[in-house]
Amino acid sequence: MKRGIDLFMKSLVDRNVNYIFGNPGSTESPMMDSLKDYPIEYILSLHEGVAVGMATTYALGSNNVSVVNLHVAAGLGNGLGMLYNAFARNAPVLITAGQIDNRIRLRKPLLGHNLVAMAEPLVKWSVEAQRADELPLIMHRAFKIALSPPRGPVFLSLPMNVLAEETEANVLSPTSFYWETRPDSVAIKQAAEIILKAKKPVIICGEEVGLKKANLELVRTAELIGAAVWDTMIPSAVSFPRNHPQFRGDLPDNHEDARKVIGDTDLVLLVGGDFLQEIFFTGIHPWPEDARVIEIQSSEEFLARNFAVELGILSAIKPALHELNLVLSELISQKFQLERDRRNEELALLKTIDLEEQAKRAQVCIECQEMTPARLFIELKEVLPIDAILVEETNTARGDFLRTFLAETPGDYFGSLGGGIGQGLPGAVGYKLAYPDRPVIAVSGDGSAMFSVQTLWSAVHHHIPVVFIILANRAYKILKVNMDRYRKYFEIEEQAHYPHMDLTNPDIDYVMVAKGLGMDAEKVYEPEEVAPALQRALASGKPYLLEVFVEGTYPGV
Repeated sequence: MKRGIDLFMKSLVDRNVNYIFGNPGSTESPMMDSLKDYPIEYILSLHEGVAVGMATTYALGSNNVSVVNLHVAAGLGNGLGMLYNAFARNAPVLITAGQIDNRIRLRKPLLGHNLVAMAEPLVKWSVEAQRADELPLIMHRAFKIALSPPRGPVFLSLPMNVLAEETEANVLSPTSFYWETRPDSVAIKQAAEIILKAKKPVIICGEEVGLKKANLELVRTAELIGAAVWDTMIPSAVSFPRNHPQFRGDLPDNHEDARKVIGDTDLVLLVGGDFLQEIFFTGIHPWPEDARVIEIQSSEEFLARNFAVELGILSAIKPALHELNLVLSELISQKFQLERDRRNEELALLKTIDLEEQAKRAQVCIECQEMTPARLFIELKEVLPIDAILVEETNTARGDFLRTFLAETPGDYFGSLGGGIGQGLPGAVGYKLAYPDRPVIAVSGDGSAMFSVQTLWSAVHHHIPVVFIILANRAYKILKVNMDRYRKYFEIEEQAHYPHMDLTNPDIDYVMVAKGLGMDAEKVYEPEEVAPALQRALASGKPYLLEVFVEGTYPGV
């Protein structure tokens, strides 16, 4: 006879789960008591949101289902903010929560609630095990659903008595899932024929290009057709080399501004993403309405979801681009080649101008002794290890960050997921566990850091050597920026006040916070202090925090 908890844990072991991220309570006692019998490490966090944040990035980095363990209604509620980010960026996370003994569920027990209903809006599947012998099939389905395109989180409620219950059921053997479908050859040829009629093609790519390592194929497509390439609004990974001559940048957060930068294109190729998400409504179409549109997606959920497309191709991204490139190479005419080469030269010139402008900005930053975010990034770049992974949540400094660190390949850079803040610190821990042999450096704004500062304790407790760099400007600066935009957008008379958007009175001392959580830390005031401070942090071989004062935030100023 086996207990329900044994079926649950063995299902994880058989599916190569190495970590459970969690914050347990009394209803998680069966799981915690069983850990000694299974080769799974429990990564303890001091807040449920931190656990979900670490699990989300570990799932994306390891390309496998990660597992989170939360505590009944209150614990699950605390994790929902980070669960939104996992859902928005299709991270395959199995969220579990211990549930009250279901024999007393009708008595309204302490902390009891309908966990399935709480989680349901933010997961692909939400279920509660009613008997121990249901667990083998539930676990099989949970992994299948989490990994099937579009990937995403699933939720499992685990009543205490179900985990303690004995059963003769056996764990179902794990299934090797192969979701990579090949494209329809007729559709690929049709796409090539449409593309080769274009005079000014544009490619808009999404995070799945990077996650599926289809970057080289997309580069080849862009070069073959002479297309400008744009990334999504807030890139979460490297989908196209940012130093490539045809890469133009990241799209704005409204359709009117997107139309301005995309320009007068006659063909748009959408590849692997959730495109043109908006913050502010505008009644403008993001590209000319007579432009021909082709979309390649691995999930029907995203295909032609927000825009009418002339041709939609459901396929794994990498083989679709590979086969498209083969057909393009066969059909391309000499006239198209000449026009393409001219476009590529024009795009290369624009890229050169962009780089020169950034170099001028950098020179101004260097000549000015003030520690701006741009100056900080310049100093960091000088001593950054060649194999470093950068995890960024800088919000208002993101533009300077991405223009300074021109990430080229998947795995070099990871950004925000879904838009909710507080991801940078726990995200860096998750990526470090997924890439244990590479140095990981998290760069976060100070406001964002306080949403998940408990991460620092987990990094120290589990000896996870991440360098955390906090940009201290003593404000929710992104809110100030968006307040100005709101006033302009709705034609509200300009006002120079930003209520409740400053992090002062008292100032937060992040070095003291870090040291209170057991982490070595130091303050950085001057640009020339940045490089040696980062070198000390990396050389320590331990988790380490640098609090960098930017834009006039020196103590007492």
